[in-house]
Amino acid sequence: MYQYDNYDQAMVDQRVAQYRDQTRRFLAGELTEEQFRPLRLMNGLYVQIHAPMLRVAIPYGLMSSKQIRKIADISRRYDKGYVHFTTRQNFQLNWPKLETVPDILAELASVEMHAIQSSGNCIRNTTSDQLAGISASEIEDPRPWCEIIRQWSTFHPEFAYLPRKFKIAVIGSNEDRAATRLHDIGLHIVKNDKGEIGFEVFVGGGLGRTPMIGQEIRPFLEKKDLLSYLEAILRVYNQLGRRDHKYKARIKITVKETGIEPFRELVEAEWQDIRVQLELDSKEIDRVKKYFTEPDYDVTAGNDKSFASKLLEDVAFATWIKQNVVDHKIAGYKAVYISLKSPTAPPGDVSAEQLELIADLADGFSLGEVRSTHNQNLLLSDVKQADLYALWGKLKASNLATANMNTLTDIICCPGLDFCGLANATSIPLAKAINERFDDLDYLYDLGDIKIKLSGCMNGCAHQSVGHIGILGVDKKGEEWYQFTLGGSSEKNAALGERLGRAIPKQEVVNTVSNLVDVFVEQRLDQELFLDTVHRVGVAPFKDRVYANN
Repeated sequence: MYQYDNYDQAMVDQRVAQYRDQTRRFLAGELTEEQFRPLRLMNGLYVQIHAPMLRVAIPYGLMSSKQIRKIADISRRYDKGYVHFTTRQNFQLNWPKLETVPDILAELASVEMHAIQSSGNCIRNTTSDQLAGISASEIEDPRPWCEIIRQWSTFHPEFAYLPRKFKIAVIGSNEDRAATRLHDIGLHIVKNDKGEIGFEVFVGGGLGRTPMIGQEIRPFLEKKDLLSYLEAILRVYNQLGRRDHKYKARIKITVKETGIEPFRELVEAEWQDIRVQLELDSKEIDRVKKYFTEPDYDVTAGNDKSFASKLLEDVAFATWIKQNVVDHKIAGYKAVYISLKSPTAPPGDVSAEQLELIADLADGFSLGEVRSTHNQNLLLSDVKQADLYALWGKLKASNLATANMNTLTDIICCPGLDFCGLANATSIPLAKAINERFDDLDYLYDLGDIKIKLSGCMNGCAHQSVGHIGILGVDKKGEEWYQFTLGGSSEKNAALGERLGRAIPKQEVVNTVSNLVDVFVEQRLDQELFLDTVHRVGVAPFKDRVYANN
């Protein structure tokens, strides 16, 4: 993974010192709340219902065991002993005291972490596929390109005050595990007819109040032109973006109002003016790629025979392997998902004690590395299959081996009214209630891949617009109601879900999920997936069942 050089460390340390002074002046009454607000947002600090919330960047989801231990230590000393992982590979502290945030940022800087540009109207943390570098189907590792974008975008003076926040995601495989078409810019590494590797570029994706799927703006972009083309898109957006209206300021609205063809023409014209001076040379690309060389894998790992015997001996272990473990490009290795969706904990939350265990397991079993995912889980990327049984035992003992990846209870859920000042409705208690209703794992496995995404407000932090089952909390005269959508997807064939009908009262949400599942079971063909069934039969049968008695 990328290691800070002297420039990186100096930049982060200087920002900590700057923010410490800004906080001191605010607490002393020398800065007003209005003056302090943009300064704290530039450092990832929000004000929520009960306490400030600090969002910390995890560039393209990569963390070392040292960083994990530091996160655990910070959560114990400055918070309430846990952290929350988000859908954009970041983590959040929900209970820090405002006056201690400079100390937290200093602690983070000591392990090459920061909260810079994790909020505000700027280019946010660049995200990627959690299987980057280890997937056999990958055309090329996207992480070096994420790092190049990170270095280009951090403190970019022209884009520090964009019309609204701006998000970029990069993938290197045909499978989209990074929801790229829901980003302001999505980059797919592709190979053209000549065998050259470059980027397919999508623009104008986004969720929130007006969800949209990104549109292709360029089918093939040469590697050397990556930064110049990104810069051209940002410049056009900076000029045209609706600064007069907060909810119309995202690039998705700019693209829609302008039209993709006129927008493309504006970008191409801008690009031609700056293309030469911003060209990436091979020396710079190679410099960054050196940080992402392949680890020293054990070439004998594929000779192991114990793994196969353990699969036959232990049914629970075999089930966990089927649900939570995926193939690796190196024979004898696997990638292991650590579920943060135990029925006993809020989705995405992990305690300090669990983090310390995960750091130990990363050192003992996965070359010292941990990755965060877009589904609010974690991943150990390089585990020998001979070690999987021992690893499973340690995860199970700490409530981290729930075998529910891609099942109905692998719910993406925002904090909702329990924490967020923007929320209209609760989320976490409903996720817990759904977990309790669907507690039969064998039944869950029979149902197959069903992605529930549950948000407590229109900002859509849990991506409910693209859930197989999307649930959105709304306020109706002080009461919590929930709107359902069906058939959405954030993957390769990204699509927005279709509205089921009128909103459902809070007390009927779990029953509604049950009704939707019952209709699916009745309508599916053979082992058809939920999404395929919805697309085949449409929303009508589901709607009829849900509203049958109303």
